[in-house]
Amino acid sequence: MPGSNRKYSPPPIKYHCSMAFPIKTCSICGEEFELKPEKPGFSNRCPDCSVQDEPVSQDRGPSAASDTELNAARRKAMRDLLYRKDS
Repeated sequence: MPGSNRKYSPPPIKYHCSMAFPIKTCSICGEEFELKPEKPGFSNRCPDCSVQDEPVSQDRGPSAASDTELNAARRKAMRDLLYRKDS
């Protein structure tokens, strides 16, 4: 540009562009949703379908005693099989 005393400055460069999250279709209800990195649940299910129906309880009821007894019986059987004396 002859006669112009302005210097050319290029437009600022944007290094961080905003990308949209991928849009997925729920395998249960067919609803479209955005797959976000911190979304709980499965990647092919929408957040509503990913929620568990019944919360899993951490306390083990009366089955804990029977599991302990069964495990002890299994250990005893394996010990007898592995270390028995062949006569």
